Amino acid sequence: MFDDTRPIFQQLADRLADEILRGVYREEEQVPSTNELAVQLRINPATAGKALTLLVERGVLYKKRGIGMFVAPNAPAIIETERQQAFSARYLVPLLAEARALGLSPSDIIELIENATSESSPQPVKDIAS
Repeated sequence: MFDDTRPIFQQLADRLADEILRGVYREEEQVPSTNELAVQLRINPATAGKALTLLVERGVLYKKRGIGMFVAPNAPAIIETERQQAFSARYLVPLLAEARALGLSPSDIIELIENATSESSPQPVKDIAS
């Protein structure tokens, strides 16, 4: 469900964003209300509301007054862009800084990635019967 590493409202916002990316909620489709989320997840309605507000501020959801919250047009693209930027900041920037310190060229880095990818891919299982 939820863990203690981050505030619940952020975890819920991330969960809803994941569901939008997976197609659980499509563009222009209504998402559960603050109260529905609170009851379903057994959390404070203010926490659920904060998660929805966060997604509105990010342009992922929009509010139809008196009706509810809906998935914004291009919401999946917005989420993907945010996640790509976060991935770059968290992984690529430090990787490139370390590569520079080691004197690695871009082609060296690509070769390392390709080698790591081939090493981590599942190996075919040999048929014992043959």
